[in-house]
Amino acid sequence: MDAAYKRINGNYGPDAEKEQGTEPRRRGSMYLEEETNKKTEVISCIFSLKEEVGALAKALRLFEDKGINLMHIESRTSQTKDQYEFFINVDSSCSKALDEVIDGLRTQISGNVHELSRNKQKDTVPWFPNDIQDLDRFANQILSYGSELDADHPGFTDPVYRSRRKEFADIAYNYRHGQTIPRVEYTEEEKNTWGVVFKELKTLYPTHACREHNRVFPLLEKYCGYRQDNIPQLEDVSRFLQSCTGFRLRPVAGLLSSRDFLAGLAFRVFHSTQYIRHSSKPTYTPEPDVCHELLGHVPLFADSSFARFSQEIGLASLGAPDEYIERLATVYWFTVEFGLCKQGSEIKAYGAGLLSSFGELQHCLTDKPKLLPFDPDKTSLQKYPITEYQPIYFVADSFEDAKEKVRKFAATIPRPFTVRYNAYTQSIEVLDNCKQLNNLAESINSEMAKLCEALRKLE
Repeated sequence: MDAAYKRINGNYGPDAEKEQGTEPRRRGSMYLEEETNKKTEVISCIFSLKEEVGALAKALRLFEDKGINLMHIESRTSQTKDQYEFFINVDSSCSKALDEVIDGLRTQISGNVHELSRNKQKDTVPWFPNDIQDLDRFANQILSYGSELDADHPGFTDPVYRSRRKEFADIAYNYRHGQTIPRVEYTEEEKNTWGVVFKELKTLYPTHACREHNRVFPLLEKYCGYRQDNIPQLEDVSRFLQSCTGFRLRPVAGLLSSRDFLAGLAFRVFHSTQYIRHSSKPTYTPEPDVCHELLGHVPLFADSSFARFSQEIGLASLGAPDEYIERLATVYWFTVEFGLCKQGSEIKAYGAGLLSSFGELQHCLTDKPKLLPFDPDKTSLQKYPITEYQPIYFVADSFEDAKEKVRKFAATIPRPFTVRYNAYTQSIEVLDNCKQLNNLAESINSEMAKLCEALRKLE
């Protein structure tokens, strides 16, 4: 459950207090202001330098001149020839000075800088990606990176696991849209952990999972290498999803903000982790991992109705005010993560948080929790625990019905435009002028003509 919570809210609880009296931390950004990590209060950056004598000394002098204390620094070879990359943490109180250092790195030393976590400045309408390549702009704006683990994480004291997590983070950090997702050689220990989870959950799916999940799962076994002794590769799974519904996977190095994560869904892109939970606790993970993604989320993304429903939540988030992002994240929590649906006279699970948790998958269909009908207006305001089984679940009549309800809810979001996804160009069309409305009308007319022709041929 912690994993699903962090998927949509990062490290913060639904009732977390907002910082008072702070200034926007990122100059010139079109993003909305968000909180920094409350536990560590750090800003994380990666900068790359050419491999030449004195380059690092010059860079460090910039930090020294501005009085910035580096809380952490580590180096690694860059994928770019003759360059090295440096990952740093600085105290968030140095945010203003850091802007000047970043400018110096770029202008005086010709360094490349990527900010991984930083508060974002408010704007009238929050920036959102216009085409699928724009996802590259925030894919590394994450709330944690690589081997950074909380003290209560099962792998916190395991240096081998922490090093392995950094390997996965580096893969995601260097990924760009259109590239092939690098294949991972999973260790025997990692495969054994996957095998424990896979075996236990597969025994429950026939009786507890929705029919869409059970219809797709055998296809994943046949075409994507879903087996007890094998962890599927993200690239294989992504290609399978694209052939089914146009959804695709994108590796992510850590936890995205709710706004950024939901924006990916608008393009039918799911930001997926590639690492696996620690072997000491195979039935528990405090964050999303490859078991949660591949066993819980992926099967439903291959279903056309569920894919449309998920995308509808993403489209509703584009340009939405902060308070509505929080409400949409709550809708996501009670549907995509912990949703139940009616199927005939029975109720089945379709939420990934349920389908990847052996214990809660059983709990959700007992008489212990309270079941309520899915209504976005009410669901989006429901509070929920993150460290225990849910006391309340919302039941959808169907994915199509849930999609229409989310669409009506989205119409109440105060934004001066409507958006539409163009699958041909993989871009977002903002419907705020006559030309765009004309194009939409022509597209609808064309589709209606095809529908009428098909109906005539069936007579």
